[in-house]
Amino acid sequence: MMKKIGFLLLTIAAGSMAMAQTMAKSINVKPKSYAAEMAKTVMTIWKDSMSMAPGRPVRWSYDQGVVLKGIEGLWKNTGDVTYFNYIQKSMDHFVQEDGTIRTYKPDEYNIDHVLCGRNVLTLYKVTGKQKYLKAVNLLRSQLRSHPRTNEGGFWHKEVYPYQMWLDGLYMGQPFYAEYAATFHEDTAFNDITKQFVLMERNSRDPKTGLLYHGYDESRQQQWADKTTGRSPHVWARALGWYGMAMVDALEWFPVNHPGRDSIIAILNRFAAAITKVQDKNGLWWDIVDLPGKEKNYYEASASSMLVYTLAKGVRNGWLPQKYAANAQKGYDGIIRQFIKVENGQMNLHGTVSVSGLGGKPYRDGSFEYYMSEKVIVNDPKGVGAFLKASNEIEMMPTMKLGAGKTVLLDHYFNGETQKDAFGNNVPFHYIWEEMDNNGYSLFGHVFNKFGAKTKTLYEAPTAQNLKGADLFIIVDPDTKKEKPDPKFIQEKDADALYNWVKAGGVLALFANDSSNTELDHFNILAKKFGFQFNKDFRNKVINNDYPMGTFDVPAGHSIFKTAKNVHLKEICTINAKAPVQAVFTDKGDVIMAVSKVGKGTVFAVGDPWLYNEYTDGRKLPAKYENYKAMEDLVQWLLKQSKK
Repeated sequence: MMKKIGFLLLTIAAGSMAMAQTMAKSINVKPKSYAAEMAKTVMTIWKDSMSMAPGRPVRWSYDQGVVLKGIEGLWKNTGDVTYFNYIQKSMDHFVQEDGTIRTYKPDEYNIDHVLCGRNVLTLYKVTGKQKYLKAVNLLRSQLRSHPRTNEGGFWHKEVYPYQMWLDGLYMGQPFYAEYAATFHEDTAFNDITKQFVLMERNSRDPKTGLLYHGYDESRQQQWADKTTGRSPHVWARALGWYGMAMVDALEWFPVNHPGRDSIIAILNRFAAAITKVQDKNGLWWDIVDLPGKEKNYYEASASSMLVYTLAKGVRNGWLPQKYAANAQKGYDGIIRQFIKVENGQMNLHGTVSVSGLGGKPYRDGSFEYYMSEKVIVNDPKGVGAFLKASNEIEMMPTMKLGAGKTVLLDHYFNGETQKDAFGNNVPFHYIWEEMDNNGYSLFGHVFNKFGAKTKTLYEAPTAQNLKGADLFIIVDPDTKKEKPDPKFIQEKDADALYNWVKAGGVLALFANDSSNTELDHFNILAKKFGFQFNKDFRNKVINNDYPMGTFDVPAGHSIFKTAKNVHLKEICTINAKAPVQAVFTDKGDVIMAVSKVGKGTVFAVGDPWLYNEYTDGRKLPAKYENYKAMEDLVQWLLKQSKK
């Protein structure tokens, strides 16, 4: 009937001519990015902020929070500011200048309302605006007084007393963990760990390892088993919420906190259980413990959430590599079963609009109840979960390059600190964790996207503390103007780094113009490798006259394979003589250089360059390709590692 072109998003089924014509419009070649295509749908149907139905007032809702975390992942994966702007526009509809949140009522004690705090936290960390800080503090205050079970678990809502639902772990704990990490509330991680432990202890079926949707400590609810307090069935999306909660909260746990190991252990038990009930087509049934039962169906949001959980767990090393195959199988099933391109728009079919327990009218947790809820197209919970899953799956092919490699970032020679919003003295300026203009958060994300682990070294480099590193980055060493007691590079530091490079290490040196960095001692190190940073000043950019700081990339460049131009402002040049290779020059000046010593490699550039201000898309016009250049450089650096 029709020739198949590439990977078809939909297979035409037999039917009437009218149906066939409609479905023919759904045929499409596989897009470059399913995440990007679904984001187009999001920004078309929810242009300003989310309204669940025509005529229904817009409200502060967790649905929107799920979608916006998916959009955030796409921003980090591409550097396209369109996505960041959409997040900000969506949240600004609610967050007022005084930090209050339209339609949010703290005294309702609904843990669902905490989720969007993650989007607001992102906005605060990127922009520093006080209204966002006030808003996240307001949401954090809800958790301080939120009602709890006798064991210390958060109630799902005040109107659902003594109940913990799997859903609630995603609504509250990733925000709680990110807030605690951001503002150094270290003791909070004990409480966060407790929530996951209690949920597993009280909801898990010891025979299957699966977790039931809800748990009633009081055993008073009609749906609650009088012995265990558990609801009657294993609902797939509830499993998805719980899985996503674990991998999103783990991202913020201190490495040495014992709760981290506890949650990783739960995650591994969880992964073993959910993959046992994954259907041969890769999907999960809506009611997981009744596969194939009449009226039961494969469900899109749950399948997307579980794919995301497995893929992110593997990427971060919390789950064994074998689960990557389950994630890919699940994602392929989602594409076949649920993704349709209709009238030029990608749509996600197959998401149940809502499923809960108790309430009015009363939801008894029976199979019949779950089957009575509507299954709809482009439900935001499903769309958001699909975006998150797509972001993870689209990173999987790139992960092999840096697998097993560790990238260390210096915060000893560049050791600036500042006070945070609560008066804590914290590191800043060119660090992985920093999302504002001065940070390297996107640089770190791209290393992660290509499979490498990112860490920070807070001490002078030695043979011992460099032993596990494949790549070491030093950026903009401090001057006395920046820090009263700067740590200058000494001969012994240069010797340690020289020997490490000679043995196969990759060293990246990012300088700055001489008025903003300490070059005399930095050059002790540079000269070990046959070059030096010059005390000059190039590419002064006046106001926003960006062409003053732009270089065209020659075709066939050895490092920059995809970027056609790069923007560097206020830099120093490099004095590089053979055998040092000048890999980027302009008007007789060496802008970037590479030195080979023994088995190792040194890359040098006279600017911090790849900090967020010039990679996240918020400042530079879209025609400047620093994000692509960053991806190119990361891949090249990882390929140089011989350790």
